[in-house]
Amino acid sequence: MQEAEVVLTPVSQPDGVIKNRPAIILREMPPYKDLLVCGISTQLHQQVPDFDEIISPSDPDFIASGLKAESLIRLGFLAVLPRRNIIGSIGSISSERHQRLLKILSDYLIA
Repeated sequence: MQEAEVVLTPVSQPDGVIKNRPAIILREMPPYKDLLVCGISTQLHQQVPDFDEIISPSDPDFIASGLKAESLIRLGFLAVLPRRNIIGSIGSISSERHQRLLKILSDYLIA
């Protein structure tokens, strides 16, 4: 697993049901190489302006992402997961998008 990969991982839903959902690996965390991920949703109405990002079929990295529909990359939905919780990779986002997401998140954290 590498940074910028789109992976499938079990995620607890608000009703307590656990479903396999896509997430993006933002960073590998020391010392045990756990993964900081952000969730991906097709619920575009949940977008937080100037924070979350939409990935669309017209975007150059959409096909490589492995996503099937326009989706919301939710920087406010973060988790640190052990590698064993990752089911597998379905694709990846561009390095440009990955760097942009990290910058948005870091700017928010230091503001």
